[in-house]
Order: sequence, then C-alpha cells, then structure tokens
Amino acid sequence: MASTFEWFREFRDVRKIEALAAAIADMRPGPLSVMEVCGGHTHVIMRYGRNQLLPTAIRFVHGPGCPVCIIPKERIDQAIALARCDDVVLVTLADMMRVPGSSSSLIRERAGGRDIRMVYSPMDVVKIAADAPEKQVVYFAIGFETTAPLTAALVQTVLERHTENVLIHMNHVLVPPALDAVMDAEDVAIEAFIAPGHVTAITGTGIYRDLCERHRVPVVVSGFEPVDMLQSVQMILEQRAAGRAEVAIQYTRAVRPEGNRKAQALVSQYFTVRDSFRWRGLGEIPASGLALKPEYGCLDAEVRLADRLPVAPVNDHRVCICGEILRGRQEPTQCPAFGRACTPGNPMGACMVSSEGACHAYFTYQQVR
Repeated sequence: MASTFEWFREFRDVRKIEALAAAIADMRPGPLSVMEVCGGHTHVIMRYGRNQLLPTAIRFVHGPGCPVCIIPKERIDQAIALARCDDVVLVTLADMMRVPGSSSSLIRERAGGRDIRMVYSPMDVVKIAADAPEKQVVYFAIGFETTAPLTAALVQTVLERHTENVLIHMNHVLVPPALDAVMDAEDVAIEAFIAPGHVTAITGTGIYRDLCERHRVPVVVSGFEPVDMLQSVQMILEQRAAGRAEVAIQYTRAVRPEGNRKAQALVSQYFTVRDSFRWRGLGEIPASGLALKPEYGCLDAEVRLADRLPVAPVNDHRVCICGEILRGRQEPTQCPAFGRACTPGNPMGACMVSSEGACHAYFTYQQVR
C-alpha cells in the first residue's frame, strides 16, 4: 500500500504542474478574475506560487471562505461574556481562541483564569460535561456546512443521553448566500469561482446551481493540492471558451454530486436556516446561517442565556480592511496595518488570526517582516 506521502506526490509533481501551467498559457486566456472561496485554497496559491506560474491575465481574488474570519466581533464578545460567568465552561475550536473581540479574546480570558477549553471534536463536549456536572458547558459552534454535521451529532448525543448541562451557541454559516452577496455588490468583478471541496463533499454540487444560473459564472469544486488548483483553472477556462457557466467537480476523489446524504439528514433534523446572520465585513446576509430548531431550544445558549449576551453590532477597527478582503475588493498588502501593526503574533483583524485567513497566508508565504 502506498504511503500518504506517495499518494499525495502525484498532486505535487513538478512535471505535472509545469505541463498544466503550459497548457493554460497555450489557451491564451483574456483577463479573468477567479475567486477561490476557501482559505485553504488561498494558502495553496500562496505557498506554491500558483499565482506566479499562471498568465498575468488570470487574477485570484480571495473570498469569504475562512470560518473564523467571518465571525463578527459581537458574537466573539458573546463567547467572552459567557466565559466570564463562574458557572460556565466555554468550549470551542482552537482557531477561535485568538480572534479579537471588541476588547479581548478567548485566549486572553483563559490566561486570566476563565475556564475555556479548546477541542478538536465537538464530541469532546460530552466528556467535559460529564466531568463537570455542576457547570453549564457551552459549545461555541463555528464553521460552514463542513462542520455543521459534527455539531448536529453532538446535539443528537446530548439528547439521547439526557445530558442536562450542555448548551450550543450556534455560529454555523452557509456558503451560497455569501457568494450571492459578493456577486450582488455594485462593483463586483468576479467571473468564476473555485468552490470549497470539503463543503461540497457534504452538501453536493446543487448548492451552486442558482449562483451559476443567476450570474452566469462557472463554478469548479477543487481539491487542495497544486495540481488540483491548476486543473480547476483549466476547467474554468474550458467552460469560458465554450460559453458555458456550470458546476463542475475537479475534486472527484472526495466529492460526489449528491454529497453526503447522511450528514445532510442529520443537519436537517436539528437545524433550521436563520432569517439573517451578520458576517464580519459583509454585514447582514439573509438566510446565511443555521440555528437550532425551536423544539431544541432547551439546548440553545442564545435562548437560555439571552440575558447574559451583548447584542449590539461591533465593527472592526477603522484601519483594518478585513471586510474588503473578504469581499475580494482588496488584497492584504493593501492594508496599511499589514505586517506592521497587524501580524500573526499580534493580529488586529480576523484574516490575520486564522491559519486559513488571507492575511495570514500572505504574511507567511511572502515572508513580510
């Protein structure tokens, strides 16, 4: 059996990369702006210099596909407010720890003695709750359609075991409404999308059909290796040359058109679509977030602990252009704070905090100091 390294090697093979780059150049593409939605794709582009290999006419635009970057400050402030309650254990994924709220962050609160736990799986919440029955354990759930089934599995387990000291603070968001919001902007210049492979492995490709039809843009679901990205660009150019605007799958080793039906059913069983959700940098986007269904309100931290949660919207620092970066209007290096006042060690905005953030990718791989 081939090792993991050997299996991935074909997707990083220099000869394949050079051949694909040459084939794309031979297509003589005209000006084309492609938004790679996922932060993982942004890191592949920067790490392997894909933007330097391709013709200058092809421009990558970095989209709102980093689940940490799009959480607005007021919801981080809500997590901090809950963590400051003596009867609460706040649990979340590691990426959220350093994201700045309006005046603090979860990592600072933890350093100050608050009981804040980092987990790699939502199911770890069950054991934390069992070990601390006198505490209210609040899971601050984040992520796109990729991680929503994991939170749904936690809800199912808590209900089946009759665990009474677990609450969920829901911050799961949906990709298609955000892409519609980007395309509906007056100054939009996006002509194609590279869609997130992990999201689509759950949802299937149907979620992008309206985007293609409404805006006449090709959408290619891509994997996360250099060869994947170049093949995706090639597929976009082929569609463009043929005058087509369709959803296509490059990442066939992981994505099927129908997605993961079992995961979809689990999400539908426990969650409903919110009327609206405020995205960092994008503002309120209708029908772009998930919430617990009313019949599961007993687990909803926003219902059960509403009197402890600040609700006033909080905007980013006026110098930070994270919102403009998430809309694809500007690049990280255009921010006056980038690499100076804002670094991974001292982040001003969410795009620099997360390992999937565009600013973090630019700082890491362009070696700005």
